[in-house]
Parts: sequence; structure tokens; C-alpha cells
Amino acid sequence: MKRILDTLILSDIHLGTVGCHAEELLEYLDSVEPRHLILNGDIVDIWNFRKFYWPEAHMKVIKRLLQFITDGIEVTYMTGNHDELLRKITPLHIGNFHLRNKMVINLDGKKVWVFHGDVFDITMKHSKWLAKLGAVGYDILILLNRLVNWGLDLIGRKRISLSKRIKDSVKKAVSFIDDFEMTAMELAIQNHFDVVVNGHIHQPKIRTYTTEKGEVLYVNSGDWIENLTSLEYNNGEWNIFDYRKWKAEEEAEKVLPKLAETLEFEIYNEPALI
Repeated sequence: MKRILDTLILSDIHLGTVGCHAEELLEYLDSVEPRHLILNGDIVDIWNFRKFYWPEAHMKVIKRLLQFITDGIEVTYMTGNHDELLRKITPLHIGNFHLRNKMVINLDGKKVWVFHGDVFDITMKHSKWLAKLGAVGYDILILLNRLVNWGLDLIGRKRISLSKRIKDSVKKAVSFIDDFEMTAMELAIQNHFDVVVNGHIHQPKIRTYTTEKGEVLYVNSGDWIENLTSLEYNNGEWNIFDYRKWKAEEEAEKVLPKLAETLEFEIYNEPALI
């Protein structure tokens, strides 16, 4: 049975790249029914798009998103830096499909400011070539990570994320993420928004920020390259959906009844003590 959601926010899917987890995303999309779907940038990776690499699962994601529109679900596509080419035709409204760069929506009386977030990235403003070079390097790292994890699976070891390890160990990367979040939150407070929603930095998060000028809730949907996360808004609450955690819980639900049945059998057949 599908879960009904008031609002679903996805970002940084990067369709057309080797790091995209399209099959996992399809499984997730088939499990939910949002009233409003917000695609918050970097959905199709136009920067790194290559004709020779477009797997069937990536096309199925596009078809599933189009099916949402056909089913009457409101779909808003917010442009990001990897799909910035679409900014040339914004704003665009066709039926219940909207293409925008940013927007403000009202959720249960709260003003929610939604945009991808690349406007805070200084490399996008002054060294775009460097940002694109970094994107290529990131794709190579993700591909290498898949090979490493394939080897770890063979020997029964726990998987690792090379990009996360690098981000956590490099002070400049940690500082950039913190500065990004602080900038978004302070601007939101200045403009009297209650919530600010971003993507871009591939860091799923929900945090509250308070100053003498006000308070704001910062939420980031993460990505479908490393974290496999989304933002769900339902019944007045924000939650981060974690695909891997969801699958682990599903596996546990399958294993526990079998384990209970095994234990019950062993207890029933235990020799009586005289």
C-alpha cells in the first residue's frame, strides 16, 4: 500500500551519471503518492550527459515522473546547476507541471522558501570551469567507490563511502557545508521565512537555527548518489526518508518472524528436565 504524502522533495538525482541509484529511486517512487512533488534541482545531469550512457532504469524514472503529472499530481521542477540549461525557459507552466528557479509556498500557515542552493556556491559564480571539473572528478570517485564496495561485498566487509570520508576529513569541505547552511538560514530569517529548503550539497539534514532576529527551520533533501534520501512533509512534520534504512527495516521484518518461529520450535522440542 502506498504512503500518502502532502509534499515530497527530491534533489540531486543526477540521471545520466554512473553514480545515480535509479533502480532504488524507482522502488521508492512506487511506494509513495505525494500531493505535491518538488524536484529541487540536478535531476537530469546535463553537465555530464553522454549519449552512450543512459540505462533503462534512468528512462523509467523519467516515465514515472511523467506518470505523476498524468495522474494529476502537482509537479514542480526547480532548476539546479547541473540542469541550469533549463533556466533559459523559466518560468514555465503546463497544466500541473511547473518549471521554476525558486519559489515560496505555504505549508500549514508557514512560509517555505525552496531553491536548489547553488547560488551560495562561489565556484559557480567565479570559476564555473572548476565546478565542472570537480563534477567530473566526483563521478570518477563514485565509480571507484562502487568498485571498492563490490570487493568489500565479496569478502563480507561493510561498505564505505569514499566521498563522505573525504568530506569529513577535509576541513575546507566541512567549512563549506557549514557556511552554506548558515548563509541559507540567515537569509531566510532576514526575509521572514519559516522554513528554507535546499539541495546541492548532498547533505540530508533538518535543523533549527535561532538568532535575536528570529528562528528558521533548515531542511536539505540530500541526494540519490551517496545518501539515497528525500524530504517528506506530512501532517505538519518534516522527515528525512533514508532508503537504506527503509530496506534494512524491511529485511528485519522478514527475518524476525522466521527467527521467532525457529526459537518457538527449539523451545517446544527442548528435552524436559526431570
